[in-house]
Amino acid sequence: MRNLVDADEALRKLKEGNRRFMENVRSVEALVHDRSELTRGQKPFAIILGCSDARSPAETIFDQGLGCLFVIRVAGNIVAPSQIASVEFAVEHFGTKLVVVMGHTHCGAISATLDALEAGKGGSNLASIVDRIRPAVLPLLRTEIASDREALERAAGRANIKASVRQLRYGSRLLEEQLLRGGLRIVGAEHCLRTGRVEFLEDE
Repeated sequence: MRNLVDADEALRKLKEGNRRFMENVRSVEALVHDRSELTRGQKPFAIILGCSDARSPAETIFDQGLGCLFVIRVAGNIVAPSQIASVEFAVEHFGTKLVVVMGHTHCGAISATLDALEAGKGGSNLASIVDRIRPAVLPLLRTEIASDREALERAAGRANIKASVRQLRYGSRLLEEQLLRGGLRIVGAEHCLRTGRVEFLEDE
């Protein structure tokens, strides 16, 4: 099964779904499922690479039903080879044209990275996450916001989202080719835990 929704339409559907989520409204499409249809395959209209945080489930935030989104979740919405391969799989097999890297406010992985950098510690399993986030965060520690932990965490979260977007755009030949001629779009987004709003960072 192939997805027939282009990137612009997919982005519109996500924005509309997020608006419903903020208004505490659920669409009928998100609640009613044809299970027999789902067994025949899937055609997700968007790929979401998001954080594992239990407060930020993509299907709920975008008010989408089963089979609508291809979701990859990992702490800190980092991009490692397995995440790239998962995105490539969905793009190649389902024809999905929109990839969203979605971080969120008050991210524990960002906070843990800042703690590790400040303490100069490493070596645990968490280091595999911290080491992926570190390059995006380090430059911020040399700016005026370094002494403001709240501002630092917010800036670090956005910097990490943008770094993950760049890694997807330039870390895969297949994705690069699709970006150039296949209508693929890769954007960053940030989910605000307080308001529920997803802000798309389309200036990338």
